[in-house]
Amino acid sequence: MNATDYLIVGSSHAALEAISAIRLQDPAASLTVLTRDRHLPYSPTLLPYVVSGRSAPGRVTLRNDAFFAEQRVRLQREATVASVRPEANTVELEDGTLWQYGKLLLATGAAPSVPPIAGMDSVRSYRLRTLDDSLALRDAIGTAHRAVVLGAGLIGMHAAENLAAGGVAVTVIEPRDQVLPSYFDDEAAGYIERSFTAHGVAFRFGRTAVSAAPDGAGCRLTLDDGAELEADLLLVATGVRAEFGYLAGSGIATGRGILVDATMRTSAESVWAAGDVAEAPCFPGPGTAVAGILPEAVAQGRTAGMAMAGDAALTPYRGSVPRNTYCFFGQSAISVGSGVAGEPDPGVEIFTQRDPGAGAYRRIAFREDRLLGMAAVNLTVDAGILCELILRQIDLAPVKQRFVEQPCETGRMLMSRLWR
Repeated sequence: MNATDYLIVGSSHAALEAISAIRLQDPAASLTVLTRDRHLPYSPTLLPYVVSGRSAPGRVTLRNDAFFAEQRVRLQREATVASVRPEANTVELEDGTLWQYGKLLLATGAAPSVPPIAGMDSVRSYRLRTLDDSLALRDAIGTAHRAVVLGAGLIGMHAAENLAAGGVAVTVIEPRDQVLPSYFDDEAAGYIERSFTAHGVAFRFGRTAVSAAPDGAGCRLTLDDGAELEADLLLVATGVRAEFGYLAGSGIATGRGILVDATMRTSAESVWAAGDVAEAPCFPGPGTAVAGILPEAVAQGRTAGMAMAGDAALTPYRGSVPRNTYCFFGQSAISVGSGVAGEPDPGVEIFTQRDPGAGAYRRIAFREDRLLGMAAVNLTVDAGILCELILRQIDLAPVKQRFVEQPCETGRMLMSRLWR
């Protein structure tokens, strides 16, 4: 049986941040990383740029072999975990290999969620979650003429842009009534949608695919209204789910993800979880959430590593604040915090600014003069400062009007005082 003091399953942002935190406190202990991927660690956020050709596959690598050698970390690739036995402090791989650990971090991320569409197994479809996915999609774009994208979230919209830029006729199917419904209200989404339609992308809102069937080298999709669409490229971008099926029978508590406390510890004493697989406290609470974004994966990985190594400087994880930056056709949109998508909750105060000629829009949400969130299209926003204002629950009453008119400048002024 193999043995290691620290065992990390997964190799992306949360895992790498945990390695750094552990090595600061415990430079001599044995540390092993298991990843089911065949590649060196890479950033999933950069995969759309691999698809578009703007980035070579090697440029999305986060760490090279030299890093693992310098940190005295054993990296084992193509190692897929089959089960975890916390009562014995062991992990079993699909090939039967056993690893015994002192402390375990689960950073296994998320996998694409495929909707129940009749006949999907009979047609070829693509995802965009791994580096191999991006390479396959890049090659497929080169020969495609008609594409259907299921889902108008971030992945679906990135893919639709790349397909359109490659001269492919694209139709996006979205069950809700707008693009990017988790991040923007319908007005902000309208600005983004119009940019896509100007580049030839068609949308079918309020519709879902109910069946798929082979059609020559491509496929034929039937929608819930009876309409049929032909495609020689089908991309499924209908969301992701935390990847923790290997915990069956382990006794470790799960919900939408692996449940953790503010130190990222699971219900098992020597097991932690971080990143897209973890269901952690959300801000301001109460409640938990699977954050699913890079900044939170980094923060959670650092917290988990510090906790595992017994770092006295450890502070509890403050909770996740939703935020995403999205670039499209040379334009930009950003969403930070809550209250900026859909109808506001009672007690939430909304301020909007718009410049249709410039394609610019901003929505700011407050509760009791404290910032809840902000969304903007083609307007400058400092996401880091907004997150700090939200997390610190700064009373903005004295500068509220100024903040509404000039949020970037006012936010920087406030934080320059608070950080002194």
